[in-house]
Amino acid sequence: MALPLDRQLEHLLRRAGFGARQDELDTFRRQSIRGAVDLLTDFERIPDDVDQRIGQPGYASMTIRGQFSPQAVIGDARQRWLFRMVHTDRPLQEKMTLFWHNHFATAYSKINGLIGSEEATRYLAARPDEDPGGVRGQLEMLRDNALGNFRQMLVDISQDVAMSFWLDGRTNVRLRPQENYGREIMELFTMGVGNYTESDVYAAARVFTGWNLARPGAATDRARRYAFQYFPAQHDTGDKTFSFPIYPDGNRTIRGRAAADGMQDGMDLIDALVRHPETPRYIGRKLYRFFISETGQIDERWLQRFSFVYFQSGYDMRAVIREVLLSGEFWDQASYYTRLSWPVEFVVRAIKDVGWRGFSLGDALTPLSNMGQNLYEPPEVAGWDSGRAWFSTGSMLARMNFAAALAGNQRFNLATAARSASAGGSPESLLAYVLEGMPCQDFDGPVRGELLDYLRSTTAWTGSAAQLQTKLPGLVRLVAGSPEYQFV
Repeated sequence: MALPLDRQLEHLLRRAGFGARQDELDTFRRQSIRGAVDLLTDFERIPDDVDQRIGQPGYASMTIRGQFSPQAVIGDARQRWLFRMVHTDRPLQEKMTLFWHNHFATAYSKINGLIGSEEATRYLAARPDEDPGGVRGQLEMLRDNALGNFRQMLVDISQDVAMSFWLDGRTNVRLRPQENYGREIMELFTMGVGNYTESDVYAAARVFTGWNLARPGAATDRARRYAFQYFPAQHDTGDKTFSFPIYPDGNRTIRGRAAADGMQDGMDLIDALVRHPETPRYIGRKLYRFFISETGQIDERWLQRFSFVYFQSGYDMRAVIREVLLSGEFWDQASYYTRLSWPVEFVVRAIKDVGWRGFSLGDALTPLSNMGQNLYEPPEVAGWDSGRAWFSTGSMLARMNFAAALAGNQRFNLATAARSASAGGSPESLLAYVLEGMPCQDFDGPVRGELLDYLRSTTAWTGSAAQLQTKLPGLVRLVAGSPEYQFV
């Protein structure tokens, strides 16, 4: 039996976004499924004005010490990104930004140790229109490229200031090739393990020699900034031979060039990696696990379709994500609730389901850390371990504690909304109301019975404002902290 349209839209918006605010559901209800996917993927037609709502009535608030400075204070940057996830009208853009943030994992802590907190935040999170030097932080670059061309994204990340500090590209010079970036661009960003050799790592390091950073100008100049710069004198001009083809004719050697032209070596390697047949398969597997299911085997035919669209479109991520979101595998009911939510997905979805008026996003930062995910702080170059790795006794307790704190914060708003919807007439009607507003895996009979027992306990049910303010937050906490709610 086909699921109701709302169930399908909820599935789409959990996977391609962070759950659905009521106004989002109202907008998407007017679309067919294909129209909804078009609206998600063609997000440029929707104004990107979400940052202008920060500090406005009716939206989640911030915990700010002094002036709000997301371009310079990492806590403010984290809150701004959470705000965007909750309130954006371009949910897929933010979801893909999160995916790329994990794919091109870059951690604030190391950069902070090298250049200080303000500069580290700047190169991770600044927007060009707010930075005196026009810095576009890594996250803004990833957001701009969220559904862009994968080749361009590789070029941009190879020249990204934060990445250069993170993987030591700034120290990659002719006499001492630094292998970190050369390894990761093959292992983690494109082809994956097993498709390159150790000699390829050294050759890739030599390819990128001279791809360093410069910071001209006086120290007192507020516009002074680090920026990518190619230094010909630091480039290794010799031949670089790989175990895989670099050029379409099968040639595996990047021939030596004059130092002035040596930057093309890196472009040639990037082109080779982008068109390597294992690259779309590697990315496709990650996107399958991110959007479709973490369980079971990935059908070889799905990977073949994904790879075909990747190459046919010229590496266009918009085309391949449309393929993902319109695939039969995505819409198979067996794929519903088969992915465990990341902490930030859990937090943002809970806020969207439960409410945000009077809630500060700063109060989510420590709980997120306790759950195992600090934004701008992936634990290693491979990003976060996902799936069951998110769930330990401590992290699950952190989720339940956050649910309790959020529900307690929203108790008056929850009670008012329930009374307006005439949902408090009986424990059964209140439970149905909460589960409709917090869609998740179906609760079995015994669990439903326990939730109803909770509502019926202590005093006879009256549905009064006082009783709703007491019982409704507890019910919301139990639902949000349940195993069933942890799946998206």
